[in-house]
Amino acid sequence: MKAKNPNHEAERAVLGAAMLSKSVVPAIATLVDAGSFDVPRHGLIWEAIAAQHAEGKPTEALAVAQRLNDEGNLAKAGGGPYLHDCLASVSSPASGAYYAGTVAEAAKRRELAAAGARIGEFAKGQHRDSAELLALSRAALDTLAGTGETWPAPVPLTEARTLPAFPAACLPDWVGDMVDAVAEATQTPADLAGSIALAALSTAVQGRLAVQAGPDWVEPANLFTCTALPPGNRKSSVFAAMVRPILDAEAELAEAARPRIIEAATEAEIARRAAEQALAAASKNPGDPDLANGAKSAAREADEVAIPVSPKLVADDITPEAAKSLLAEQAGRLAILSAEGGIFATIAGRYSGVPDLDAFLKGHAGDMLRVVRKSAPAEYVAAPALTLGLAVQPEVLRDAARMPGFEDRGLLARFLFTLPASKVGFRNPSPAPVPAPVKAAYARKLAGLVHSMHPRTDTVVLELTPEARDKVVALERDREPRLGPGGEWEPILSWANKWTGAVVRLAGLLHLAKYPSTGAATPVEGDTLDAATMLGYYFADHALGAWSYMGAGAETGPALALLDWLARHGQSGMSVRDMHRALRGRRGLATADAIRGAVVRLVEHGYLRERPAARRRGGRPPSPRYDLHPDMAKAGEPA
Repeated sequence: MKAKNPNHEAERAVLGAAMLSKSVVPAIATLVDAGSFDVPRHGLIWEAIAAQHAEGKPTEALAVAQRLNDEGNLAKAGGGPYLHDCLASVSSPASGAYYAGTVAEAAKRRELAAAGARIGEFAKGQHRDSAELLALSRAALDTLAGTGETWPAPVPLTEARTLPAFPAACLPDWVGDMVDAVAEATQTPADLAGSIALAALSTAVQGRLAVQAGPDWVEPANLFTCTALPPGNRKSSVFAAMVRPILDAEAELAEAARPRIIEAATEAEIARRAAEQALAAASKNPGDPDLANGAKSAAREADEVAIPVSPKLVADDITPEAAKSLLAEQAGRLAILSAEGGIFATIAGRYSGVPDLDAFLKGHAGDMLRVVRKSAPAEYVAAPALTLGLAVQPEVLRDAARMPGFEDRGLLARFLFTLPASKVGFRNPSPAPVPAPVKAAYARKLAGLVHSMHPRTDTVVLELTPEARDKVVALERDREPRLGPGGEWEPILSWANKWTGAVVRLAGLLHLAKYPSTGAATPVEGDTLDAATMLGYYFADHALGAWSYMGAGAETGPALALLDWLARHGQSGMSVRDMHRALRGRRGLATADAIRGAVVRLVEHGYLRERPAARRRGGRPPSPRYDLHPDMAKAGEPA
């Protein structure tokens, strides 16, 4: 029997480890590429695995086989059974990097043998003198030793994901038609208009809608949405189209309230002057109890005259303090709708210097909010309902992930994120405008929701049909294994813990939009919950993309922050101690251990290389020093 080649077995183990767990692919990729494999079909399989990982797709054997088949290489790679042979050759994906080192060493030895053969061929040539032969030989050996060796491109810290398009068909017709029409008219992704449409529905119900999702589970139906798109994607135009009916309805409510406000203000002024006169009379006759009692009574009456506030549904760039005041003034309901991302910096303390998340955390959950005023007693908002609908540039998300409290206190986990692909460069210069009937139906029905919900002082709590209740339980059952170690949603655990609640909120809004006249008195049906579930899975895929892009995870976040700092400020040959001193306690990199962990991650992905240390005869070994990938160093240079 022919003995097995241990290097070929190591190649099979590398491929098996990469197909067992995509998490080991970056570490393997820093050691080998397709040319490192001695067996040609192994190189084909590795190219397929690396391509799957680069596109954010699974690297399991079935997915790799499908890719090889699509490329016409499955038979060349040995077919599906051979991929499973590779899987069987390794017991744990953790050993992938070890075997990759073996493969890389074997590849280097083959290169050395080839270089030796070339040197031998050089020596046989009669037309070269000894000096030329020596120079050629040195060049060949220097290449193998690393002199002049190219540094392979780093493996991205965050995965590039192919994200699904917004499922506008899940929305009621009058909403979905408007989303599609606005997306076409503005030549923007439907995700943008769809996200804003959901925020508009949340604004329209004004915190007066909730869903009884379980025996002791009432879920409010207000949403936080955020779409990230680069500049030039007409975010403001889409906002204007989708939010205009809300603003028009707000103006109508304000105009209708104006006479009542004037009357109440007049009554209050009359009562105030009467109280002043009663007080003056009592002051002139301090011994007259009737005048004293009259003054007290007049003061109470003046104080009891309440002046209604002008209805305000929407705010734009607003401070946390102003948001709290408006929530108290507007009976706990408010929406912040903005085509800019400045609200994140404002929450983080741009003006006050102190992060203030309370209004936003409690405004999403419906927890009691205490509003402290400098010149008046504290007020309590029993069940605040805040809506956020934002459209920001992608870099704003990365900045937000680094802001104090945004990740660890759960603010980011409350958002339904969308990261659509930009259509800039592929736009139709002469698109069809929004059809007038579509625009009119959207404006009429959205404004109708505003006017029907505004007079309510109580919250409409929607019930679920038995079928819908069973579906909620099934959602919880389906979600749970995704949250565990190695689960699909483990990287977005804080967000995914709120996923079923988000689906229920969406279902409540879709139900009322579908049945604007009767919805408040009828239960949410199973079909509506199915539509909300489709939206929920769409947002889960985009949340994975958002967290990957933001680098908000415990491992990737510090590594991204350190890489950003090194590209802008770092010097070649820095040690962990040097980095620790220079960073001066920066959040996420405040300790040497945190920086050490980030360095390990950057080395694994090929952004840093440890310098060979000079040998010492005694004493402690020198601290490792690291070089930054030249492409990253260039990226940090000023233009």
